[in-house]
Amino acid sequence: MRHRLEYLIVKSVELAIRPLPLPMVRRLGEGLGLLFYLVDRVHRRIALANLQVAFPARAVAEREQIAKSMFKHFGRLLLELLKYASLSSEDKLAVVEWEGEDRVRLAYAQGKGILFCTGHFGFWEQQALAHALKFEPMAVMARPLDNPKLHALLERIRVSDGNPVIYRHGAVRKALRLLADGRGVGMLIDQHMTSPDAIYVDFFGRPAATTSTLAALAVRTGAPVIPLFAFPLPGGRYRMIYEHPVEPPRPDSPDAIREFTQRCTDVLEMHVRRRPELWLWMHRRWRDARGAALDQAPGMFPSATVETDD
Repeated sequence: MRHRLEYLIVKSVELAIRPLPLPMVRRLGEGLGLLFYLVDRVHRRIALANLQVAFPARAVAEREQIAKSMFKHFGRLLLELLKYASLSSEDKLAVVEWEGEDRVRLAYAQGKGILFCTGHFGFWEQQALAHALKFEPMAVMARPLDNPKLHALLERIRVSDGNPVIYRHGAVRKALRLLADGRGVGMLIDQHMTSPDAIYVDFFGRPAATTSTLAALAVRTGAPVIPLFAFPLPGGRYRMIYEHPVEPPRPDSPDAIREFTQRCTDVLEMHVRRRPELWLWMHRRWRDARGAALDQAPGMFPSATVETDD
């Protein structure tokens, strides 16, 4: 019953905002996010506790403002994704500005495929959709939503411009096949991991359990790794940025996977420090952190795993 109700609410919102212009949808999304900031005390406390860990020198009022802005951003993200997915291909590209296009084209030209990495930051879902139209489809590694109806809705959006979605079972094998064909594969690298291949790297100076799949694929295949980030611009527009490929560790490095993972995480942290309101502070990224706001508090997602075998 709950799953059906959640789906009906989201579907009703999707239909209601379809005729509205993107700037108006953005304002409505901010209002939705602000509402959740006021009523969702559990995740508000998690966000503030995480911000205290990450920015201990900042004033309490400043951290509270970042948390409030973060909630508003994720309200925008939800509504804008529903709206953006309803646009024509031409209209999707018309609201996007690009930075680093040549880096992508040069990487594809190497013939080894590309590993794209980012986090729950900015408008990552919109960037994947726009990427398929600007360059070519990329496979997106993801975990299924718990609500099967919402999962089907989100998958419909994700594949609407040709991007295949790779779920847990056999994910690495499928990614290897795509890279061998010179295709792109996108991954989020900022979710707490509990699988045996998880490794700890520093994120804001604190150890965080992180997927090693991205680095393992890069080391094994030689595919370049390009971090990507999508930022909001005025008027409901977006700026899609492709960073320089992450420098791989030396072939004789004794801990190449961890070193590569740390370098990718460092790029994400750089952008989060610059625009902290665009990152998901309400997720329990550091499970070793303790405090009244964090003990027994739920994460935004179940602990993630990546299955490697078919």
